[in-house]
Amino acid sequence: MPELPLLGRRGGGWVALQFALMGAIVVAALVGPGWPEALALPLRAVGAAAALAGVLVGIAAGRALGDALTPFPRPARSAALVERGPYRVVRHPIYAAGLLFFCGLSLVASPAALLGTAALAVLWALKAAVEERFLLERYPGYAEYVRRVRYRLLPRVY
Repeated sequence: MPELPLLGRRGGGWVALQFALMGAIVVAALVGPGWPEALALPLRAVGAAAALAGVLVGIAAGRALGDALTPFPRPARSAALVERGPYRVVRHPIYAAGLLFFCGLSLVASPAALLGTAALAVLWALKAAVEERFLLERYPGYAEYVRRVRYRLLPRVY
């Protein structure tokens, strides 16, 4: 696979793309067509649980990162490699949390939002690959961490 572009010194283009997609998902959730009536109630229940799980995983991952938390793929200069909390399970739990949240929102609101969430999943998979290039450059122990924590977003899947 060819090397992905950095989209700026710190990867700001990736951040702009992700926030644009996140905004599009929210708009689609608000104005998109709803789910068929027969599916709406069960999807709302599953969606609410997924969104809540996403919020909880996001809080845990954000707390584990502490001052290292940044939307940019390139880590902050003062940041240390974090391997605790959700980072023991997957290498990018913030993205996993975001996908849980937006998938849940989509299931509550609209199939149109689910399409945007799928696009966001692809974007975050690509952004994670760029981020890992930066992390390998910055942290000598990152390659060993990748060997120990094999999955980027979903345990036993990806």
